[in-house]
Order: sequence, then structure tokens, then C-alpha cells
Amino acid sequence: MGLNIRAASECELDEVSLGECMVRLSPEGHGRIEFAPKMEVWVGGGEYNVAYALSRLGLRTGWVGGTVDNPVGRIVLNHAKGGNLDISDVVTLPYDGVGRDARIGLNFTEVGVGPRAAVTLYDRGHSATSKMKPGDVDWNNLFAKRGVRWLHSGGIFTCLSESTREVAAEALQAAHEAGTIVSYDLNFRGKLWSSEDAIKTTKPLVQYIDCLIGNEEDFQKVLGYEVEGAEVDSGGELPIDSYKKMVRRVAADYPNLKVIGTTLRQVISASENNWSAILYWAEEDKFYHGPDFERLILEDRVGGGDGFASGFCYAFLAGKSPQEAVDLGTAHGALLQTTRGDTSQITLAELLHTASGGGARIVR
Repeated sequence: MGLNIRAASECELDEVSLGECMVRLSPEGHGRIEFAPKMEVWVGGGEYNVAYALSRLGLRTGWVGGTVDNPVGRIVLNHAKGGNLDISDVVTLPYDGVGRDARIGLNFTEVGVGPRAAVTLYDRGHSATSKMKPGDVDWNNLFAKRGVRWLHSGGIFTCLSESTREVAAEALQAAHEAGTIVSYDLNFRGKLWSSEDAIKTTKPLVQYIDCLIGNEEDFQKVLGYEVEGAEVDSGGELPIDSYKKMVRRVAADYPNLKVIGTTLRQVISASENNWSAILYWAEEDKFYHGPDFERLILEDRVGGGDGFASGFCYAFLAGKSPQEAVDLGTAHGALLQTTRGDTSQITLAELLHTASGGGARIVR
């Protein structure tokens, strides 16, 4: 029941991500949005970040999402081109001069410090990606003719609009039928949809998914599974044994799932977190634990979960074991949080060094 990944030689791309990419504006350092005289410009989005990271790790990746034909849209496209992502299936909409019809989504993010938490403020209504509709992309050409080994998407894309829910179903089914491995990060966003809508939309998609990612809140709010003893809004430590019992219930209900993973984050302060991850391998009915990064010093916590997802995707695409997958995912998530911005700045050499237990002694 392990992952039956298509050979690299029969596919043009190793991985494709389906999701929204936004422009992020952040005050310098640990400044506040309302007092910022200048803003840093970053690019990122939950699913996009995975494709970008995997490209940096040496794989052939692509991104499918929406953009608009204006300079802000080109910020996103230039970033993708700079990361060597295939963008031939990006849907570009005309700009009406105002953004009523379509625009690039923005988010304003404060990087927290000490007792003051990080803050993200969305300004993403009417975004180009939310306007995507079935038929915009020739999925058969992408997955069956060109060939893609792995598709990654998730709840952030799916929740944007009624039409993106339809696109997600269309894409996941086409990938599944073409023999492409599908990973899906549940990524519940309460500002964007309700738990009721998330459950109704997501449950029918699970039949097409091979690798599922989510924390205890995600499984509760997106699939309706409770984790005994977990207070999803408390920010406290996850009861691991209860989480494992819940995962086994999910695996029993959806026997097509081969991998279920989650990050383990305990917030000490906005500057320090304990960080790890676990991965369930259905073939063996076994959990694998990643390394523990205790009191991890954070530069910017945004994108840590995407770092985990891209690390374990890389491992499986490279033919590595479940233990190596959770080790690489955990290490990549930790490393990604040591740099500013949403997308990875980590090299393969750095990742392999850290995942194998290498220290942080100065490199000369």
C-alpha cells in the first residue's frame, strides 16, 4: 500500500502545486503595521510555497493559480520564474484598472517577538485565484500527457470560492486518474469559511488523496474528527496519544490514505517554539517521529508547515523511507522559520545536514 510514484523519466514535472499566491507586506523587523513607514514585499501562499521549496531542492516543479495582468501580478510571476517554476498553466485575468473583477490578494503580516504574537491581516477579496473556474486548465494535458509525479493542494485554495471548490475536485480527480500522487494540506482558515462548509466540501475529496496533512484543529474543523483532550483554541501542547487514535480512525474510514502527517508546535513565545512532527505510514500502521527542535529560535514562523510538507514530499520523490521523510520534513520546517518571508531560502545541502543531526557551527 506504499506510494506508487511515477518514474521521473516518464514525467515532465516532479511536482505541481494548485493554490493562491499572494503578495505579503511586512513592517521591517518586528514593527507594527499601523506605524510602519516602510514595508517589505514578499511573495507566498500555502500551496505555492511547496512548489517553490521543492524547486530549490532540485526538483522540476510548477504552480497553477490565478494572476492579473498588472505590475502586482508580475511580482508573483517574476518570483515564480526566479524560482524556476513552470507557470504555463497559470490563469491570467485582465486588469480592469480598479480590481473589482480580479486582483492579486494581499496580506499584511507582523513578525511577532517575545510575548507579542505574529499577526496576519488579509486583504484578498476578489482575488484572481478565487475567480478560477472549471475548464480553465487542461488537467488531462498536464497530468496524463505532460506527466506530473505529485500534485499538492489544500484547504486554502479550496475555501476561496464556490468555483475553486469545483476546480479542486476537478484537479484532484484528474491527477488521481493519471496516477499522480496527491497530497492535501487541510489548513483550516476560519476567516475564509465555516467548519460546516469545510466538512461538506472536503469529505468527497479524500477519495482522491494519498497524503493528508493537518493538525488537530484541521481534522476537527475540516473533516469532523475530534481529538480527545485537545483544546484547539488554547495553543497548548498536543496530546500525542489522542491525536494518534484520531489518525487511525481517519485511516480506517479512508483506506486509500497512505500517509498522514502533522507538525507539533508548542509556543513558548513568539520568538521561541518547540517544534517537531509525526508521520503515519498506513502500510505498516506505524507512526514515525521527526527530530525535536527544542526552543527553536524563530525569525519568522510563517510557512513552517509548508516547509514540513515540502520536506516530506521531497523525501518520497527521492525514494526515501518514511523515517527519512519525517526527518527531512521536520528539519525543513525548522530551517524555513529561521529566515524572513513565506518561501524557502534553504538549500538541499543545509537540509540534509540538519536532518542528519548536524550542528550550527559556523561554515567558513
